[in-house]
Amino acid sequence: MDADKPLRRVVIIGGGFAGLYAARALRRAPVSVILVDRAAHHLFQPLLYQCATGILSEGQIASPLREVLRRHHNVETLLAEVVDVDPVRRLVIALRPGGSRLEIPYDDLVVTAGVRQSYFGHDEFAAHAPGMKTIGDALAIRQRVFGAFEMAETAATVEERRRYLTFALVGAGPTGVELAGQIRELATHTLRKEFHRSTPEDARVLLFNGGPDPLASFGPTLSTRAAAALTHLGVELHMNSLVTNVDEAGLTARRADGGEEHHEAATVLWTAGVAAPPLAQAIARACGVEQDRSGRIKVGPDLTVPGHPDISVAGDLMSVDRLPGVAEVAMQSGRYTGTRIRRAVQGHRPPGPFKYRDLGSAAYVARGRAVVTLGRVRLSGFVGWLAWLLLHIAFLTGFRNRLFAVATWLVAFTREIRPERAFTAREFETARDVYAAIKGGEAAKHAVTRLPGAGAVPRQTGEREQPGAESARATRPEGRRGVQGPPESPGPRDSGASGGS
Repeated sequence: MDADKPLRRVVIIGGGFAGLYAARALRRAPVSVILVDRAAHHLFQPLLYQCATGILSEGQIASPLREVLRRHHNVETLLAEVVDVDPVRRLVIALRPGGSRLEIPYDDLVVTAGVRQSYFGHDEFAAHAPGMKTIGDALAIRQRVFGAFEMAETAATVEERRRYLTFALVGAGPTGVELAGQIRELATHTLRKEFHRSTPEDARVLLFNGGPDPLASFGPTLSTRAAAALTHLGVELHMNSLVTNVDEAGLTARRADGGEEHHEAATVLWTAGVAAPPLAQAIARACGVEQDRSGRIKVGPDLTVPGHPDISVAGDLMSVDRLPGVAEVAMQSGRYTGTRIRRAVQGHRPPGPFKYRDLGSAAYVARGRAVVTLGRVRLSGFVGWLAWLLLHIAFLTGFRNRLFAVATWLVAFTREIRPERAFTAREFETARDVYAAIKGGEAAKHAVTRLPGAGAVPRQTGEREQPGAESARATRPEGRRGVQGPPESPGPRDSGASGGS
């Protein structure tokens, strides 16, 4: 390769499974990689529920991207939230914490921003029913769950105590099932001897779902077994029930017969669906491409945006072949995209169309009980639980996280101890987001930071500015400022394994 030729610039948006695997695939490629993430850590989302219920700490399921990619000398990590893309001038528009704007030029763009919680057009529910997509969400849920047991201890009336000991969960996918099982285990094992005025074992866990079965994506056999395990654990299943309202007193659900019923509950948790973030609509508008019902971007067989071969979408945000939003899809699509770009830069023949290999799914129901699909193999009960353990140990990022998780599980599962029960009295959900300037349009008041073109990574040498790069970094026209969110609609299957962070 010509030493005087500037390195090709690859910008990756998002440090979830897809973004991380794309960066790893480019490790030895002659490219300069910039990975932009709003939190600067890689989060193992399938275990968020264990952080929320006191088994694992946030540090055991999240790793700093700088540490994970420290041996990838051609990769630079930036803390910012991407809000728009200019495909004409090949610019990524991002906001730094506080609202100042960052403009990053690219030759190849890989969009792996993940998805967010969907309330199906009722965003007002979020104030009373938090979802679980980030570490902040998990800590907020931990606060609500453990705080409810504490409030029940000092309740003035039986009715008040009953309300605090009622937990309602909306959505019976893997996340909802796992969280429901953990709350019942928490009440009947960990906390059962720790309170004097209240009885944690009396806690009711209500699981609502619009469909007829929990874990329907696992097939009828495993779904039936999961339902039986949940019922045995004491979870009350409300299938074929559509939640029509959520407020501070609880929720209202419409049954299959059309009747509505209000359920008093101090804690309501939302695990029902996902939707694309506002960035997806910004990209679709800028590139003139279509989105599916959940707002995901429709891509071609090679995961590039139609008409824009320099822009790829991978992970939960891509819409192709009706693939579900699960971790394995994100990993494989991210690796494929990174490999395709590497082969193109090296002058090799491009790979064929992306083909997803279904390696299976797993959901934890209770201690010693899980359901797992591995190709045509269906596992449940204790054998399924062992398979679940092995799968999660294998995919946890970093040896240290694997070691600490195994040690914590050994203590938690054998001694009924949850070491991560601490919570703060601060209301997480009312804390100001460091990117809040996005909503109010305050970013325009701040200075614009323009990253240099090729050679942005300090560890690279022998690079020089591309002709015309200065004009490509000019401030974006006023007419393209601002991002509107996508229309709310049912998202892809919720697995608790979204690729975003």
